[in-house]
Amino acid sequence: MTGIGKGITAGPPRRFVITGGPSAGKEAVLDEIARAQLPCSGEEAAREIYRRHRARLGRHLHREDRREYSRAVLAAFVAEYLGHTDGIRFYNRGIPDGYGWDRFFGLEPYAELEDANKLYRYDAVLVLDPLDTFEDEYDVVWAQDREIRRVHELIVQGYYDAGYSPIYIPADAPAERLDLICANLRLPRPLREE
Repeated sequence: MTGIGKGITAGPPRRFVITGGPSAGKEAVLDEIARAQLPCSGEEAAREIYRRHRARLGRHLHREDRREYSRAVLAAFVAEYLGHTDGIRFYNRGIPDGYGWDRFFGLEPYAELEDANKLYRYDAVLVLDPLDTFEDEYDVVWAQDREIRRVHELIVQGYYDAGYSPIYIPADAPAERLDLICANLRLPRPLREE
């Protein structure tokens, strides 16, 4: 695969969120975006923050730990947002994901999350439909198989609550999903070697 081109990676910032619940295939799609030489997030910030909190506490997070964790994730998302100053960028989750995860753990939105959602806006939100299987057995995601759909729905609802109209990307191979993402964003399709 070769890159899409430098022309779209310059100019005013354009921010695109790739999101969805556990087992939506975000990592595979973001790997495909990186192969197309498009600027994108690396590992999901929330996972590393979760690992640090778990290491510090010596256990999984309990409900009473979630607000501190949520604030740390929000700070990471805002820092990534502010660090991008020109051209396009794909984000591995976005600020409104906080609504969904907080609701999943029984927490109401808090002032800093509400303010950040008003101040830091994305140009498009792409929701990856869940894949048929949850394959990453070493993942630190909190949801169990029966909870995956609920987390997905709460994350999507968070984007609607924040005033977005998400674009849905059906389950498919990562390359086909990227082609559909590019079509929806009116970006050139990545060139692939036959």
